[in-house]
Amino acid sequence: MKEKKGDISPNCHLSTFTLDAHVTCLFSEDCVLPCNFKPSGNEIIRWYLHEVLLLSHSQQGGEQPPQDHSPRMYLLQDQLSRGIASLHLSQCGIKDRGRYRCLVNSTLGQQESFVIMKVEAPIKMVTMEKSMNREIQCLSKDIFPAPRVQWSTLPPKDNLRPITHMGPNTEGLYSFQSTLRMFENTLTYICTVNSTYGSQSWRSSLQERGLIGEAGKELSIPCIAPQNLQNFSLTWTFTRTNDPTVILSYDSRTRRISNLWEGRAGLKPDQVLTGDGSLLLHNPESREHTGTYTCTFTGLQSRHMVQTQVNIRSRSQGSHFQMLVIVVVVAVVVAAVITALLLYRKLRGKCSLLAVK
Repeated sequence: MKEKKGDISPNCHLSTFTLDAHVTCLFSEDCVLPCNFKPSGNEIIRWYLHEVLLLSHSQQGGEQPPQDHSPRMYLLQDQLSRGIASLHLSQCGIKDRGRYRCLVNSTLGQQESFVIMKVEAPIKMVTMEKSMNREIQCLSKDIFPAPRVQWSTLPPKDNLRPITHMGPNTEGLYSFQSTLRMFENTLTYICTVNSTYGSQSWRSSLQERGLIGEAGKELSIPCIAPQNLQNFSLTWTFTRTNDPTVILSYDSRTRRISNLWEGRAGLKPDQVLTGDGSLLLHNPESREHTGTYTCTFTGLQSRHMVQTQVNIRSRSQGSHFQMLVIVVVVAVVVAAVITALLLYRKLRGKCSLLAVK
């Protein structure tokens, strides 16, 4: 619960007005709306929401709830003698939002205070997924109020035209799916989600790459964390057909590496702490290690993914490729030489004819 208190200190004048207090309660969690007064021992305390009576309490007669009183709302008896009539709400919901009034009548007069209550379901996670038709989706759910979704790229690119679908469920919590068509692979795609109250700003990003390696030769698959990322976790996965398998994971707080590909892949411990999570493949095999390698950095309200399509060529493939390049180059050179000779002979023939004339 986050609370910004107004001036709710009471005095004993006949009618006391105080500035509104502002309280933000978390969805489905308990919350307290403050109300302080000067005790006299025989108060009548009433709480209203939008001028609808929620709860009435008399020091002599106990609580006198209205007919539609919610059992989720109550006062703490042991605090009343100390001048605290704060309203306790359990499992706050969207409908609990509004302006509350705490009215205390006693022999000292009438004291009242107001509380403006907001309800927030914070963003828990923002994920990104890539579809087969070259589209990226940014997703999250169970948020209130409706968040703001923005797309950007590095380097910056204009004319981004995402399509965002957002709507509430039966509880009033919002889910969204924002889709953006991808451009070239050199871009980093960034989805930023900001809460309406400004309490959170989540950032999820995705970058694609292609890499060619050679069987039997160590290969480094680059993955660099975003700047200023602290207390992060790193996970590497490998996908050859459909289901990804975990290669290894790393936690910067404990500096522990869990490597399921021990002997086949690894990190450089002295570099990963600074944000260089590049994966080293030891003695890769062409068929077994060709596929998609995904590096994921996860930090506080931040998630960065790098997907690298790796093609491990066998040594024979490499040799064949080099021979093909040599053959093509030789053919181009020979063709150029033949063309030059033909042009030379043609020009020489023309010169001989002009000399005879």
